[in-house]
Amino acid sequence: MTILAELISRAGESCELCGANANLQAFVIPPHEQAEVDTALLACAMCAGQIEAADDGLDVHHWRCLNDSMWSVVPAVQVMAWRMLKRLSGEDWAANLLGMLYLDDETLAWAQSAQSAEGTPDIIHKDTNGAVLSAGDTVTLVKDLKVKGAGFTAKRGTAVRNISLVADNAAHIEGRVEGQQIVILCEFVKRAG
Repeated sequence: MTILAELISRAGESCELCGANANLQAFVIPPHEQAEVDTALLACAMCAGQIEAADDGLDVHHWRCLNDSMWSVVPAVQVMAWRMLKRLSGEDWAANLLGMLYLDDETLAWAQSAQSAEGTPDIIHKDTNGAVLSAGDTVTLVKDLKVKGAGFTAKRGTAVRNISLVADNAAHIEGRVEGQQIVILCEFVKRAG
Protein backbone atom coordinates (compact mmCIF):
# COMPACT_ATOMS: atom_id res chain seq x y z
CA MET A 1 0.00 0.00 0.00
CA THR A 2 1.40 3.43 -0.92
CA ILE A 3 1.78 6.26 1.60
CA LEU A 4 -1.00 8.20 -0.13
CA ALA A 5 -3.33 5.19 0.05
CA GLU A 6 -2.55 4.74 3.77
CA LEU A 7 -3.24 8.44 4.43
CA ILE A 8 -6.51 8.28 2.48
CA SER A 9 -7.53 5.26 4.53
CA ARG A 10 -6.59 6.98 7.82
CA ALA A 11 -8.35 10.22 6.90
CA GLY A 12 -11.50 8.72 5.41
CA GLU A 13 -10.83 10.26 1.98
CA SER A 14 -10.90 13.88 3.19
CA CYS A 15 -8.36 16.57 4.03
CA GLU A 16 -7.23 16.11 7.62
CA LEU A 17 -7.22 19.88 8.15
CA CYS A 18 -10.35 21.24 6.46
CA GLY A 19 -12.34 18.15 5.46
CA ALA A 20 -12.34 18.83 1.68
CA ASN A 21 -12.67 15.76 -0.55
CA ALA A 22 -10.96 16.95 -3.76
CA ASN A 23 -7.34 17.33 -4.90
CA LEU A 24 -5.90 15.37 -1.97
CA GLN A 25 -2.18 14.85 -1.57
CA ALA A 26 0.35 13.62 0.97
CA PHE A 27 1.91 16.62 2.74
CA VAL A 28 5.15 15.94 4.61
CA ILE A 29 5.51 17.91 7.85
CA PRO A 30 8.95 19.61 8.13
CA PRO A 31 11.62 19.04 9.24
CA HIS A 32 10.90 15.57 7.83
CA GLU A 33 11.65 15.22 4.15
CA GLN A 34 10.44 11.70 3.39
CA ALA A 35 6.76 10.86 3.25
CA GLU A 36 5.81 8.32 5.89
CA VAL A 37 2.42 7.79 7.48
CA ASP A 38 3.65 9.20 10.82
CA THR A 39 5.33 12.28 9.33
CA ALA A 40 2.68 13.33 6.81
CA LEU A 41 -0.97 14.24 6.60
CA LEU A 42 -3.57 14.16 3.86
CA ALA A 43 -4.14 17.73 2.66
CA CYS A 44 -6.22 19.30 -0.08
CA ALA A 45 -4.54 21.59 -2.60
CA MET A 46 -5.97 24.67 -0.81
CA CYS A 47 -4.49 23.73 2.58
CA ALA A 48 -1.14 22.67 1.09
CA GLY A 49 -0.89 25.94 -0.84
CA GLN A 50 -1.84 28.00 2.20
CA ILE A 51 0.72 26.23 4.41
CA GLU A 52 3.49 27.13 1.97
CA ALA A 53 2.21 30.68 1.35
CA ALA A 54 3.74 33.75 2.93
CA ASP A 55 1.88 35.08 5.97
CA ASP A 56 0.41 37.97 3.99
CA GLY A 57 -1.09 35.46 1.53
CA LEU A 58 -3.04 33.47 4.11
CA ASP A 59 -6.80 33.17 3.81
CA VAL A 60 -7.55 33.66 7.51
CA HIS A 61 -11.15 32.50 7.21
CA HIS A 62 -10.16 29.20 5.56
CA TRP A 63 -8.22 28.25 8.69
CA ARG A 64 -11.23 28.42 10.97
CA CYS A 65 -11.44 24.72 10.09
CA LEU A 66 -8.72 24.20 12.72
CA ASN A 67 -11.42 24.61 15.35
CA ASP A 68 -12.30 20.97 14.56
CA SER A 69 -9.10 19.44 13.18
CA MET A 70 -6.87 20.59 16.08
CA TRP A 71 -8.55 17.88 18.20
CA SER A 72 -7.24 15.10 15.95
CA VAL A 73 -5.38 12.25 17.66
CA VAL A 74 -2.87 12.15 14.77
CA PRO A 75 0.38 13.92 15.82
CA ALA A 76 1.09 15.19 12.27
CA VAL A 77 -2.31 16.92 12.20
CA GLN A 78 -1.77 18.33 15.70
CA VAL A 79 1.63 19.72 14.65
CA MET A 80 0.25 21.43 11.55
CA ALA A 81 -2.75 22.81 13.47
CA TRP A 82 -0.37 24.25 16.12
CA ARG A 83 1.89 25.80 13.47
CA MET A 84 -0.97 27.40 11.56
CA LEU A 85 -2.61 28.71 14.73
CA LYS A 86 0.77 30.13 15.77
CA ARG A 87 1.08 31.88 12.38
CA LEU A 88 -2.44 33.26 12.78
CA SER A 89 -2.12 34.14 16.47
CA GLY A 90 -2.74 37.82 15.68
CA GLU A 91 -6.38 36.81 15.15
CA ASP A 92 -8.30 36.56 18.44
CA TRP A 93 -10.02 33.29 17.48
CA ALA A 94 -6.70 31.67 16.53
CA ALA A 95 -5.01 32.83 19.74
CA ASN A 96 -7.91 31.39 21.75
CA LEU A 97 -7.68 28.04 19.95
CA LEU A 98 -3.91 27.97 20.43
CA GLY A 99 -4.43 28.52 24.14
CA MET A 100 -6.73 25.49 24.27
CA LEU A 101 -4.53 23.19 22.20
CA TYR A 102 -2.54 20.75 24.31
CA LEU A 103 0.36 18.82 22.77
CA ASP A 104 2.48 16.26 24.59
CA ASP A 105 6.16 17.23 24.95
CA GLU A 106 7.38 15.23 21.94
CA THR A 107 4.68 16.58 19.63
CA LEU A 108 5.24 20.16 20.85
CA ALA A 109 8.98 19.83 20.19
CA TRP A 110 8.17 18.68 16.64
CA ALA A 111 5.75 21.60 16.18
CA GLN A 112 8.35 24.09 17.40
CA SER A 113 11.19 22.55 15.37
CA ALA A 114 10.18 24.39 12.20
CA GLN A 115 10.68 27.76 13.89
CA SER A 116 14.34 27.07 14.58
CA ALA A 117 14.87 25.58 11.11
CA GLU A 118 13.53 28.61 9.24
CA GLY A 119 16.74 30.58 9.66
CA THR A 120 15.12 33.53 11.38
CA PRO A 121 17.48 35.80 13.30
CA ASP A 122 18.01 34.82 16.91
CA ILE A 123 15.84 36.85 19.25
CA ILE A 124 17.06 36.89 22.83
CA HIS A 125 14.53 37.00 25.64
CA LYS A 126 15.78 38.45 28.94
CA ASP A 127 14.09 38.61 32.33
CA THR A 128 13.86 41.65 34.59
CA ASN A 129 17.45 41.09 35.78
CA GLY A 130 18.87 40.62 32.29
CA ALA A 131 19.20 36.83 32.54
CA VAL A 132 18.66 35.06 29.22
CA LEU A 133 15.46 32.98 29.10
CA SER A 134 15.12 29.71 27.22
CA ALA A 135 12.08 27.69 26.17
CA GLY A 136 11.15 25.31 28.98
CA ASP A 137 12.49 27.55 31.78
CA THR A 138 10.56 28.24 34.95
CA VAL A 139 10.05 31.91 35.80
CA THR A 140 8.52 33.75 38.73
CA LEU A 141 6.29 36.81 38.40
CA VAL A 142 7.82 39.91 40.03
CA LYS A 143 4.53 41.84 40.27
CA ASP A 144 0.77 41.21 40.25
CA LEU A 145 -0.51 41.05 36.66
CA LYS A 146 -4.15 41.55 35.74
CA VAL A 147 -4.91 39.02 32.98
CA LYS A 148 -7.16 40.70 30.43
CA GLY A 149 -10.10 38.64 29.27
CA ALA A 150 -9.53 35.87 31.84
CA GLY A 151 -10.96 37.61 34.90
CA PHE A 152 -8.15 36.98 37.37
CA THR A 153 -4.92 38.51 38.60
CA ALA A 154 -1.71 36.49 38.44
CA LYS A 155 -0.08 37.14 41.82
CA ARG A 156 3.51 38.18 42.42
CA GLY A 157 5.65 35.12 43.20
CA THR A 158 3.60 32.77 40.98
CA ALA A 159 5.84 30.22 39.26
CA VAL A 160 5.25 29.78 35.53
CA ARG A 161 6.75 26.48 34.39
CA ASN A 162 7.80 25.33 30.94
CA ILE A 163 7.57 28.74 29.25
CA SER A 164 7.70 29.18 25.50
CA LEU A 165 9.34 32.11 23.79
CA VAL A 166 7.42 34.30 21.36
CA ALA A 167 9.55 33.83 18.25
CA ASP A 168 9.11 37.28 16.76
CA ASN A 169 9.08 39.42 19.93
CA ALA A 170 11.93 39.50 22.45
CA ALA A 171 9.70 41.24 25.01
CA HIS A 172 7.11 38.42 25.25
CA ILE A 173 6.99 34.88 26.58
CA GLU A 174 4.04 32.51 26.94
CA GLY A 175 3.13 30.32 29.87
CA ARG A 176 0.27 28.76 31.80
CA VAL A 177 -1.13 30.51 34.87
CA GLU A 178 -4.21 29.09 36.60
CA GLY A 179 -4.80 26.81 33.63
CA GLN A 180 -4.78 29.66 31.10
CA GLN A 181 -2.12 30.09 28.41
CA ILE A 182 -1.13 33.76 28.59
CA VAL A 183 1.43 36.12 27.10
CA ILE A 184 3.70 37.75 29.69
CA LEU A 185 6.12 40.64 29.30
CA CYS A 186 9.68 39.53 30.07
CA GLU A 187 10.20 42.61 32.25
CA PHE A 188 7.70 41.17 34.78
CA VAL A 189 9.44 37.83 35.34
CA LYS A 190 12.68 36.52 36.76
CA ARG A 191 14.21 33.18 35.90
CA ALA A 192 13.96 30.65 38.71
CA GLY A 193 17.09 28.97 40.04
